[in-house]
Amino acid sequence: MTARLLGLTSVLALAAGTASAEMNFNRIASFSTVDNMAAGEDTARETSAEIIDVTADGMTLVYTDSPLGALGLIDITDPAAPKAAGNIALDGEPTAVAVVGNVAFVGVNTSESYTDPSGMLQAIDVKTGETLASCAVSGQPDSIAASKDGSFIVVAIENERDEDLNDGVIPQLPAGAVDMVKTTEGGLDCASLITADVTGLADIAPTDPEPEFVDVNGLGETVVSMQENNHMVVLSADGSVLSHFSAGAVDLEGIDATDERGALIFTESQLGRKREPDAVKWLDDDHFATANEGDYEGGSRGWTIFNKNGTVVYESGVTFEHALVQIGHYPDKRSDSKGVEPESIETATFGGTPMVFVGSERGSAVGVYDATNPAAPVLKQILPSGIGPEGYVAIPERNLLVSANEKDLIEDGGVRAHVMIFEYQDAEAMYPTLTSEGADELIGWGAISGMVAAEDGFIYAVNDSFYGFQPSIFKIDASQKPARIVDVIRVHRQNGSPAQKIDLEGITTDGKGGFYLASEGRTDRVIPHAIYHVDAEGLIKDRKGEIGLPAELMAVEKRFGFEGVTRVGDTLWMAVQREWKDDPANHVKLVSYNLETKEWGAVHYPKAEPAKGWVGLSEITAYGDWVYVIERDNQIGADVVTKKVYRIPATDMVPAPLGGELPVVTKEEVRDLIPDLQAFGGYVVDKVEGLAITAEGEIFVSTDNDGVDDSSGETFFWSIGSVN
Repeated sequence: MTARLLGLTSVLALAAGTASAEMNFNRIASFSTVDNMAAGEDTARETSAEIIDVTADGMTLVYTDSPLGALGLIDITDPAAPKAAGNIALDGEPTAVAVVGNVAFVGVNTSESYTDPSGMLQAIDVKTGETLASCAVSGQPDSIAASKDGSFIVVAIENERDEDLNDGVIPQLPAGAVDMVKTTEGGLDCASLITADVTGLADIAPTDPEPEFVDVNGLGETVVSMQENNHMVVLSADGSVLSHFSAGAVDLEGIDATDERGALIFTESQLGRKREPDAVKWLDDDHFATANEGDYEGGSRGWTIFNKNGTVVYESGVTFEHALVQIGHYPDKRSDSKGVEPESIETATFGGTPMVFVGSERGSAVGVYDATNPAAPVLKQILPSGIGPEGYVAIPERNLLVSANEKDLIEDGGVRAHVMIFEYQDAEAMYPTLTSEGADELIGWGAISGMVAAEDGFIYAVNDSFYGFQPSIFKIDASQKPARIVDVIRVHRQNGSPAQKIDLEGITTDGKGGFYLASEGRTDRVIPHAIYHVDAEGLIKDRKGEIGLPAELMAVEKRFGFEGVTRVGDTLWMAVQREWKDDPANHVKLVSYNLETKEWGAVHYPKAEPAKGWVGLSEITAYGDWVYVIERDNQIGADVVTKKVYRIPATDMVPAPLGGELPVVTKEEVRDLIPDLQAFGGYVVDKVEGLAITAEGEIFVSTDNDGVDDSSGETFFWSIGSVN
């Protein structure tokens, strides 16, 4: 099996090949928080990056790791190659960090219970790990912030509620407050601590304010979000209330408000939805921005700019969520709750342009807004942020933006928590690679699982069973950059209803304007292994439109069924993902079905021995004298080994009857896809599932984003060049 190098252009070169008219953020590196564990530590423990800041020189990132009870440090002297700088153990749970110079001020939760909250504010030397000072605060700390001049620290004392008590409804005493502590040379003046009383202000549970997030402007004024109370407060440097007001509500139209139906339907509404803001950041001395994540009674799915007198200057409404829908980052399983759930806000000025960065926790993305005019900010980009972004820090002096992502999927065998680094570059935006922006309707999409290049010059892709109640075929214009989903075809039956309970993993053309679709199937979930024939409108053709598997295959089937389909003349070829009961180890079937004679057959494909987990096939595409397949493991991040395109001589594709010995085809490596995936700057995703070859011989590859469920939501759609 000789590796064949194509005359291909790398992903990065493709991104930067054309002169850019403006600056863009691109991800240049990612860092797994597990790498900060010392040699010999149990790396199977949960780890996380939540709130993040940076030293004054911009060279060391400092983040809170609540599961480990530590501060994590990352050396970003070379931001494209971040290095582990270790963890600093703490006596409690770190909730937030703000860095002044080389001193990290850390809020540490030491509470014994919800009714007996306690905590500390600690000053820690980042270079030595030494605790310089420690002050007891008035309760359980949440967010903290430093004044612009570093002269004092503000602590939001949340005294969070017990969500299992009375369904989490407040009031639940003791009430929260806001603490302010002056700093000394490299430490804290604990005797200076004052506590600002913010009870009696909110209409909702005035006896039980729960300050969530704080930030300090250039005048020394502190803005406080009280999320559960849906209220905002502005305090002076001495803790006096300067202004306070309800965060208000928003009417949401054109949203998906129904959970767990496996379909993206943006025709619903939520009226009078409380904003319930989480993070808040000053944009200037008069304006601040809020991320309206919501809690138990709200969440307006967007973000807002307020004047500190309470006037709403800008409201995003559904536009932020719709922008994430268009790039495949909509978390359908959160539809009935808070949608994309904006949780984080960062503000900074890059190249003279004031910017707001809005982080979507559930959509795992961050919107980049030009806020030159606070009344009309302009969305410039959406960046892939990593799974569950919790905090951001902008470093404009180095043209960097950093996200801290708290989700660690160690228990599910998934990717670990990461810190992502983005650079503001004179280059084209590398992400998104696929979007439905510009389509005649709002097209939600995700879980792309199979592709084919059709005779009309478009690429068509299907979604898998994540959207099992809305099986769809997406029409993609790959000549644009990013590639554009220009239309969607819903797969349906004669009565017009969606063809529910099918698991589309492959698509090929029928040569007459229609398609053959491969359903992987799971008999334990009553999803059949089958091939479906649909017309150009997605209608499954009468009773002949469903081709079930023969008894010889069903007798040996496992749930890992067809992961692709391609047509060669009158014969359909389907790739089976993994071994079935009668397959030798590391051999899978390529199954044939003759459309004219109705005969079934197969050959065996020799796949790699898995280093970990499993290796299987996820696509099959015929072109010229070859049949191309994607062979991949199910590993992610640092554990990946196999993500490759191979090709098989068409002369080897001579099927033998089922039930007997099958011929074994030969294969030739075409492309190792791991370097391509690494070039996107994040961790290497696991599900490379789509392969399409145009009439001109250009090869396109795509990944499946799992419907943004325990996934970063990233879909990569890119060209790996020509077969010639």
